[in-house]
Amino acid sequence: MTAHRSLTSLSFPQAVGRVGALLLSTCLWSTPPVMAHGTSGGPVSMPNTMHADGPEITVYRSASCGCCTQWGEHLAAAGFRIDDQVTEAMDGVKEQQGIAPDVASCHTALVEGYVIEGHVPVASIQRLLTERPEIRGLSVPGMPMGSPGMEMQGVETERFDVMAIALDGNLSVFDRY
Repeated sequence: MTAHRSLTSLSFPQAVGRVGALLLSTCLWSTPPVMAHGTSGGPVSMPNTMHADGPEITVYRSASCGCCTQWGEHLAAAGFRIDDQVTEAMDGVKEQQGIAPDVASCHTALVEGYVIEGHVPVASIQRLLTERPEIRGLSVPGMPMGSPGMEMQGVETERFDVMAIALDGNLSVFDRY
């Protein structure tokens, strides 16, 4: 007979780890139907933003990633036009954009000449587009709980940094949440 432990009997780090593993497995292994630009499909379709008047952002993601589309909802709410590029070749996209494994996340986006890696908050993207620093882009490494697209009711929000990726690949803190 195997022992079963509920999330409430685990320490906080253990519970967060299990919830994170569950979310990651949802991103990697579920495969509901998806159409570009969120025009139809299951719960992993991007919102339809054809008529938005904000900057166009191209988002590269796997077809099965629900947290990527939740991040897309944050973009849509801020008026971004989303060009949804569904691909199973995410490693190639990251390599082409110069994203090192230590700053990688589940989706990669391009906006006005900058790369956006992972669950970067809209406020940081807007600051980037206003200030226009000479950097490659921004990253929120990993998938921190509570970052845009990673919100979960009843799970404490993790503090996280938005990292600026310099042209030479060096990192510095751009924003803190």
